[in-house]
Amino acid sequence: MKTIIYLIIGTFFGIVMYKSEAASWFRIFEMFEFGSFHMYGIIGSALALGVIGVQIIKRFNIKAIKGQDMHLVPKNKSVARYAIGGVLFGLGWALAGACPGPMYVLAGAGYVSILIVILGALLGTFIYGIVKHKLPH
Repeated sequence: MKTIIYLIIGTFFGIVMYKSEAASWFRIFEMFEFGSFHMYGIIGSALALGVIGVQIIKRFNIKAIKGQDMHLVPKNKSVARYAIGGVLFGLGWALAGACPGPMYVLAGAGYVSILIVILGALLGTFIYGIVKHKLPH
């Protein structure tokens, strides 16, 4: 039953991403050129909804599906790890024209060439898992 719910939510997410043009290479390119507010509006709206959602969870002590407490564990503060990770993520996003969410939306929309990007992302994740213990975290 959970799998069906996740498929429905994922399908809805994909439709919203596609219809809002958040998966459009043109819109992403336009954003990196600071040519339009479109993508910044989508990202800003998602950020605002996320902040509101977290505050609701905290204030009303909402439980997870299985009844566990939900809490956020603070991350270690480090400028280097976020700067390097952000630059690598941004470069990949700019070169591919898509971040992880839209990559799968584009694959579902029939853009076969995005499969190369997805394979590259999976390979990069796999390599990171192998060398993770050698990196300065």
